[in-house]
Order: sequence, then structure tokens, then C-alpha cells
Amino acid sequence: MIKKKAIRKIFITTMSLFIILTIYFIPLSVPQEKTLTTNLELEYITSLGNHSIYLLNENNYLVKTKILLDGTTTEENIKTMLSNLTCSKDSKFPNSLKAIIPLNTKVKSVLLEDSIATINFSKEFLNIEENLEEKLIEAIVYSLTGLKGVDGVTIKVENETLTNLPHSAKELDPVLTRKIGINKNYDLTGTKNINKVVIYYTENIDDTAYYVPVTKYVNDARDKISIIIEELTTSYIYEPNLSSLINENTVLLDQAQEDDLMILNFNDALFDADGQIKEEVLYTIGYSVFDNYDVNTTSIRVNGEEQKVIKKTDLP
Repeated sequence: MIKKKAIRKIFITTMSLFIILTIYFIPLSVPQEKTLTTNLELEYITSLGNHSIYLLNENNYLVKTKILLDGTTTEENIKTMLSNLTCSKDSKFPNSLKAIIPLNTKVKSVLLEDSIATINFSKEFLNIEENLEEKLIEAIVYSLTGLKGVDGVTIKVENETLTNLPHSAKELDPVLTRKIGINKNYDLTGTKNINKVVIYYTENIDDTAYYVPVTKYVNDARDKISIIIEELTTSYIYEPNLSSLINENTVLLDQAQEDDLMILNFNDALFDADGQIKEEVLYTIGYSVFDNYDVNTTSIRVNGEEQKVIKKTDLP
């Protein structure tokens, strides 16, 4: 009897020790590897991060992509963004996305003064392909002006301000802002009533939804939000890789702007088959509103009932 009890105690003690050691050692080994993989995915694969830069897709459209910024100053973060925008042999982005600043380009200096970022590049900057020269400027301007405290960008090459595109006579303003547009598309029939509207579409890359802004120039004097919703609900999109998940039967019933708030009221076609509003639908509307209107909050309503409040700072 005593022998059996002794064996039982030894067994219990051994098992307890085994369990304790298992609990102690497993968290030290397994999650560390998982954490590394997750961080890489967060920064480069799933597009989760804390700031946007714009990379080229396979059709030479600039795509909004998230990266992590950890600089203590705006100048440091600008350098990190430009580094990610510069072509290298060791790209950390999905294969279908690539940087646009030419290989071996150096950032010689960064100066931020009165909300204007002046970037001085090395001469390699001018090695951009002719068909991408406008995209190059758009990618830099749209990326940097997304930073708080950066309203405009001046581009220099070897200390000389860039006054025109590298391969053409098209002039550039000394201070560039988002007024230059991005992924420009001209759908014009005349020179009157030209409206410039930025519309966000989605593109699926590696099973992840990325957002693609397109600046459309149209002969349409309507309010921009009416043009945006009509474009996003059309059954035809001119670029096959771009899409909109908004049901073509969706109708914008009415809209109102109250100071910092845009209120959009839709019919129930905005819901999907499960009675929900897809995230991609909310984000394409939200991005489009914030790029065209000086508001920071959008209220999405269906038949007068509020469904979702989108804040500019909450967008992915």
C-alpha cells in the first residue's frame, strides 16, 4: 500500500513538473517565430500599418499601401517613406507591387519648413522611364502629404529645383500639392464644366483588398459625391483590375454636410445578402469623401437610419 502511494506521488510530481516546464518553455520559443512572421505580414503583406505610401501595380496604377513608421521626427519618417518608394533588389512588398523612385537614387537632404517638405535627390532620380514620370511625382506628393504637418512638396535634383518633368516640357509648380491628381483619367467631351473628382476603387492582390485612387476629369457640374457614387455603382469600370463592391442598384437618396461631418443616406441596396455593409464598400466611400471634401467624419445611413460612422483616422 505504502509502495503504491509512493509511486503515485512520484507520478504526480513528475507530471506536474513536466506541465510547468512545458508552459514555461513553449511561450519562449513558438510565439517568437510567429511574432516575427506576423510583423512582416502587418507591414508588407496585409497592408496594415500606420501610414500610406503609393506603389505601382502591374498596370502602372498607384496603389495605397501601408508601412510602419517609427521615426521620432517628421523628417525621419519622410526618409523612411522615400526609402520604401525607392527601387531596390530586396523588395519586401508583394510581387505585384513595386517602388517607383529609380534604383540607386539617394536622398541627399530633407528640409521641412512652414509645412513644405523640400527633398533633394541625387541625379539618378532622373532615370525614370518616360511613361512613369508623372506617376513618380504623384507617388511622392501623395505619400508625403499624407503626413501630419506636410502640406506640400518641393523636389530638387542635385540642389536644383525640378521645374518640369524629366522627359517632357510639362512644367511643375515649385510647391506640389495633391491638386496635381493621381492616376489621372480624362473623360472629357469639351472644355466647359470640368470637374475633378478623386474616386477610390479596390484591387485584390494576394487575397487582400488594396485601395486605388483615380482622379477623373469629367464634364459634369454636379456635386462631387453624386459623381463618386454613380461611378462606384456603374456596372462598367474602364480598368478591368479595378472594382467596386457597391451594388449597382444602390441610390444616394440625399446628402448633407454639417461642418466637419458628411451625411450620406442610401437606399437598402447598400446592404449585402446578409444585411450587412461590406468593409470595402465603406472604405471606398470613406476614402473618396475625405479626398474630395474638407471633413473628417462620414455618417453612412440607410433609409435615414445610421449604420456606420467613419472617421478619417479610422480608415485602414
